Amino acid sequence: MADITDKQEYTGIRFENTDLSDQTISGVIFEDCTFTRCDFSSGVADRCRFIDCVFMQCNLSLLAVPETRFSGTEFNGTKMTGIDWTRAHWPKFDFYSQLVFKECILDSNNFFDLSLHEAHFESCRIHNADFRQAELNKSVIQDCDLTDSLFMHTNLEEADFTGSHSFCIDIRENKTARATFSSYEALNLLRVLDIRLSD
Repeated sequence: MADITDKQEYTGIRFENTDLSDQTISGVIFEDCTFTRCDFSSGVADRCRFIDCVFMQCNLSLLAVPETRFSGTEFNGTKMTGIDWTRAHWPKFDFYSQLVFKECILDSNNFFDLSLHEAHFESCRIHNADFRQAELNKSVIQDCDLTDSLFMHTNLEEADFTGSHSFCIDIRENKTARATFSSYEALNLLRVLDIRLSD
């Protein structure tokens, strides 16, 4: 297990079973690092940078990320409940989010008004998340459970929702041109139009 010191740079380091729960790290740069079964829950990552990093089977629930930058970062099998991504650092010149989530728990995450172009969500549980006014065009959101997540004035153009379910998306209030949905779930999009379908 490697120790993490504030204002240091770590490149190509593998962190395993590191416990940073309820702790604060500040000004740390991680590049090409792998975190396996690490616990960041209820901690603070303040003005840190994660560049081309991978998190595997970690706990990041309630992690605060003020001014922290995630670039080319992938999360696998990680619990990430209650993260407010709007507090992170999102450079205006960076058009793409470069975030990948696979088999993660993303309940109660806040993505309000963020640019998440081409983000990748696969086989995730995303309950009660806030995607209002977010830019999710060309994103992949496949096989996800989106129960009670919010979409309003969200750009979903060319997004791929194949296999995802339990979402409520008003096609009058969101941009959905050329988006892909599974056949059954696509029918649910018509509910807001108050029309009836016959066989």
